[in-house]
Amino acid sequence: MLMIGNLFVFMSFQMLIPTLPPYIKSLGASGLEIGLVTTLFSIGAVLSRPFIGFMLEYKARKSLVLIGAIALLLITVIYPISQIVVLFLLFRFAHGLAWGWSTTVNGTAAVDIVPNSRLGEGMGYFGLSVTLGMIIAPSLGIYLFQVTSFTNLIMISGILGVIAILLLWTVKYDTPEVVKNTKREELKFSFTGSLIEKSSWYPAFITVMATLGYGSIVTFIVIFGEERGIDQIFLFYLFNAIMASLARPIAGKWFDQRGPLGLIVACSGVTFVGMWVLSYAHSNFAIAVAGLLFGLGFGSLIPTLQSWTLSLTPANRRGVANGMFFSSIDLGIGLSGLVFGILAQYIEIATLFQISSIFLLITIFMTLVTVRKKRIAEQQTI
Repeated sequence: MLMIGNLFVFMSFQMLIPTLPPYIKSLGASGLEIGLVTTLFSIGAVLSRPFIGFMLEYKARKSLVLIGAIALLLITVIYPISQIVVLFLLFRFAHGLAWGWSTTVNGTAAVDIVPNSRLGEGMGYFGLSVTLGMIIAPSLGIYLFQVTSFTNLIMISGILGVIAILLLWTVKYDTPEVVKNTKREELKFSFTGSLIEKSSWYPAFITVMATLGYGSIVTFIVIFGEERGIDQIFLFYLFNAIMASLARPIAGKWFDQRGPLGLIVACSGVTFVGMWVLSYAHSNFAIAVAGLLFGLGFGSLIPTLQSWTLSLTPANRRGVANGMFFSSIDLGIGLSGLVFGILAQYIEIATLFQISSIFLLITIFMTLVTVRKKRIAEQQTI
């Protein structure tokens, strides 16, 4: 039920991701302001996560999950009144605050339920709700944006948000004993301490690199389709979803049996190829092929990085680690939106995709550094 509820949270939210940039463009926004749609949202999410990560060290899960879902719904339904660019960007920042809260709590609630011995597989299945929401919903959002009004798009997003709240209400949450036995007075809040979990910061930093590459697609793929005259851009998300659904269970079991490193290298390589296929796409077929590659690569990369992060983290700090992980995603996508939003004023979007693919090579390099260090450590032990 948590997986299904989380799917509807992501469906409600993610159907807005590819449609907000062209909407704000229709309001007269510049390339930089279009980039700020992603950047301000990411800043809000990053700022809220240390506070909710701290609360997860001593509070039960249910009330926190429901507060996050309700806040997302309320902010979503007020978007249509934002006919001024500055007001729209302000709403976007507030949306980021709520998103940071909700994703951190939902992910931590899932970790509490999954046994440690099947962490990779369990979080892979839970992550499937994230991936499917991230992939199916943009297709639906793009379709609705093209055939109906922005207000109707928001209304449907709101309905999905209501369904999410009802589903999350029924979940039987499992709060760890160490959290139940901890009192607020026993803890001291530190913004930095609740933003970064030292035991698992490295995979989170690799996540920043991976999402820096992906962020340009999130922000500009609809506009890219308009420039290329590709009328079925939703095929990218559709085939992405199909391949991610097929690959995710296999990737989760690979993680539990062999660890994350080889899997991250393979997934990053496939995603890199997918970005170049996308940059050369001039047809619906090429868009579909790029979607398949992304579903196979990026669709398994993110949950693998999350499982790696959590596997290195003590149970009572997993809320902080989850917040750090999702902040890494938002930071990468946000920086990507800002940097490539500026570059978009001077170069073609296809070139942006090619430049941003370099960050997938950096992801591979950083992972191989870890592989080398691990091998050296094993040799010294022998």
